[in-house]
Amino acid sequence: MSGFSRHLAEHLTEIDRLGQRRQLVAVTHLARGRIEIDGREYLNLAGNDYLGLAANREMLADFYARRNQGNLLTCYGLGSTASRLMTGNTRPYAGLEEGLAALYGTEAALVFNSGYHLNVGILPALAGKQDLILADKLCHASLIDGMRLSLAKVIRYPHLDHQAVERILAKDRDRFRQVFIVTESIFSMDGDVANLAQLVRIKDRFSAVLYVDEAHGVGIRGDNGCGLAEEQGVRQAIEILTGTFGKAYGGQGAFVVGSRLLIDTLINTARPQIFSTGLPPVSVHWLEMILGKIPYLRQERAKVAELSRRLRSQLHDIGLQTMGDSNIVPVVIGDAAKTVAAAERVCAAGYWVKAVRPPTVPAGTSRLRLSLNAAMDWEQLAPLAATIKAALD
Repeated sequence: MSGFSRHLAEHLTEIDRLGQRRQLVAVTHLARGRIEIDGREYLNLAGNDYLGLAANREMLADFYARRNQGNLLTCYGLGSTASRLMTGNTRPYAGLEEGLAALYGTEAALVFNSGYHLNVGILPALAGKQDLILADKLCHASLIDGMRLSLAKVIRYPHLDHQAVERILAKDRDRFRQVFIVTESIFSMDGDVANLAQLVRIKDRFSAVLYVDEAHGVGIRGDNGCGLAEEQGVRQAIEILTGTFGKAYGGQGAFVVGSRLLIDTLINTARPQIFSTGLPPVSVHWLEMILGKIPYLRQERAKVAELSRRLRSQLHDIGLQTMGDSNIVPVVIGDAAKTVAAAERVCAAGYWVKAVRPPTVPAGTSRLRLSLNAAMDWEQLAPLAATIKAALD
């Protein structure tokens, strides 16, 4: 064994010792929130298809029936051939970005290949050595990597402690040219939400820029599906608002909405945008169709909210620790090994549940992350709390 191979083997051994080794599993998506793995069906509680659109057979059939059969390359193309600044900016991008700007009431929008591309690209493009980034301690890894790539000073404030943001700015705002306050709207592991209205007041007081990642809010929150910012009435007060298509939209990619100046700056400076091959035309066409439906899926949003409320109540009633205020319902267990064992027992009962362990969450807070979507019914979920309780006994 070479020195490099020995190094890799030792690294994997240490990951095993910590109980943190992960593996890929082949999955087939089915109707009603179910998946098939190795010939067995499970209720999928580990996905992010919050409106059930990705596996909606009727909607997929409608999509393909609508396409212009006479121009397969335009509608069904599987490759865009180059970056968007070269020849990859295929025609459906324009309709999608115009639709996003209209829905959000902004001057412009820009689509990226993924939420990770977007978050590692925006902050390095905008924040320099004279700037400060204030970010919630539980921001997603992609935002953390974007901060690391930027040249700005970074301070991570305690989770949802918006008063800490105010204290930091009251003391140090004058030392920096520009300040970026960075937060998610709904946090992916705790399922809790930011007080965006309070952050808007703080950023206005200190002439800062607010960057809100709505990855887990778009589609599923707000009257028109524009996310928590719409729900809290501050959508147009946020300078940089981003979302993903890989969750509630049931597609691929991500977007940022804002001023024309912001979008033009990112087109010219965000490296993941400049140097990545564009999305396949068929993917962008799908998103354009879904975008037109999102404002009208109010019944689906209400259903997910009710399922989440009932499950949280049931978990609480039988003494399990949960938290948050969204369709992401964590069950906090604490010990990583105990959490993994519980997940295996719950899976054996027909629920596909994953153990979330360090380093994804802090040590001592390992949990089962239950992700609910509109394709599910309460009858499927009703036995879950008792199943988890039994798995921990």
